[in-house]
Amino acid sequence: MRFDAKAGVRRITISAAAYGQDGPSTWELWLSRDGGRTYARTGAPVVTSGPKLTPHVFAGLANEPLRLEIRKTSGPKNRLDIDDIVLETAAGPAIAVGAGVTGGYFENRNQPQNTQNPVPNTQSQTPKTQYPAGTGTGQAQDPNDANLALGNPSGATSDPNNASNYLLVHPEFTIGYNAARGIPNWVSWHIDKADLGQAPRQNNFRPDAALPRQFYQVTPASYARSGFDKGHNCPSGDRTADLDANANTFLMTNMVPQAPHNNQQTWAHLEEYGRSQVQRGQEIYVIMGSYGRGGTGSNGFVETLDQGRVTVPARIWKVMVILPDGTNDLQRIATDPAVRVLAVDTPNDNNTVSPDWRQYLTSVDKIEAATGLDLLSALPRVAQARLQKLVDSGRAE
Repeated sequence: MRFDAKAGVRRITISAAAYGQDGPSTWELWLSRDGGRTYARTGAPVVTSGPKLTPHVFAGLANEPLRLEIRKTSGPKNRLDIDDIVLETAAGPAIAVGAGVTGGYFENRNQPQNTQNPVPNTQSQTPKTQYPAGTGTGQAQDPNDANLALGNPSGATSDPNNASNYLLVHPEFTIGYNAARGIPNWVSWHIDKADLGQAPRQNNFRPDAALPRQFYQVTPASYARSGFDKGHNCPSGDRTADLDANANTFLMTNMVPQAPHNNQQTWAHLEEYGRSQVQRGQEIYVIMGSYGRGGTGSNGFVETLDQGRVTVPARIWKVMVILPDGTNDLQRIATDPAVRVLAVDTPNDNNTVSPDWRQYLTSVDKIEAATGLDLLSALPRVAQARLQKLVDSGRAE
C-alpha cells in the first residue's frame, strides 16, 4: 500500500490461491504503523496451494493508521494469486487516508503522470495529447515525463511482443528492458534536489511485478554466488526523498551484473560526483546502460548468470546532461553553451577497472556507435550533433 488506512482496523482478510497449476508458495503479511518507514510481520506465514481462493483472517486492533505489505517468501517459480483484500473497522470497511495518484499506481504505471492537473481514470477521459515529432532523430517527449525528456533511445514500446525492447515506466525511472538478456538496454531518469532527502536505503531487492507475465522474472537468487554485484542503473542514492521511491530502485529490472570493483568504487564515485553537482544547484538528466557480452567478476570471467537467462555485459556506460536547476530544460540544453554532457564508458572487469571514472570519459557519439542507440534524440539536430561530440573534463565545479 502507498497510503494508510484510517486508525481502527480490527480485521484484515486476504484471499489467496496458487495461480493456475503452479505449485505452493509461502507468503507473509507485514504491517506498518509509521507511514511505511518500518514494517513488522503479523501472524504466522501462510502456505497457499491449489487454484481455489481461500480467505485468511488477521485479527487485532490498530489504534493508529495502518498500511500493509504482502511478501512472498518461497517458491520463486510459482505464481501467487492474491485477491479480495478487505480491511475492516468496528464501523465497517476501513477508510483510506493520504491516498496517492488518482486511478491507482498499477493502473497508471505505464502512463506519464500529470501531477499538476490529474485527470480521473474514466472511459470518457480526453485522449492523451499527441506531441509532435521533434527536429531531432527521435520523437519529442511529453514534458511532464521528466525521466524520458531527452528521448527514447531505442524506440522502446509497451508491446509485450517487443520483448527485447520493452518500455517499462516507473515513477522513479524509465527502462528500455531486454527480456532476452534479463537486464535493461538503458535506464533514463532525472535528478534534482527534490529527489534527495533522508530516506534510508531499503535493500529490498525483488522481482518487478510490472513486467508482462510471459517475461522471465529475474530475482536476487539469479545473482547469488556469481561474483557480480546487483548493480543499480538508477542508484538508491538518487532517490532518498521518499521511502517508496528508494524501494523501487531495488527492482531487479533496474539491475545489471556489475563487477564489484566497478560497482563499489568506479561507479560509486561517479554517482557521488553527480549528487554533489545537484547539491551545488544543478539538475541532471541521466541515461545509463550496458552492452556486449561477458565480464570478469570476483570469481572470474563469465558471459551469463542464472542458466543463461541474465547476460553479463562487457561494458557499462552513463551519460549525464548537467545544467543549472531551472525550467524550460530542453530549450536550455539546446542553446546554453554552459550545459555539460558527461559521458563515461567503463569495462565490466574486476581486475582492470580503475576506481577513477575520469579515465573513462568519452563522447555520446562513441557510446551511440558502440550500442546502436539514439541518445538525446528529443533535441534539435544541430544541438544534438554539437553536444554529442563533447568530451567533458570531469571537473568538480
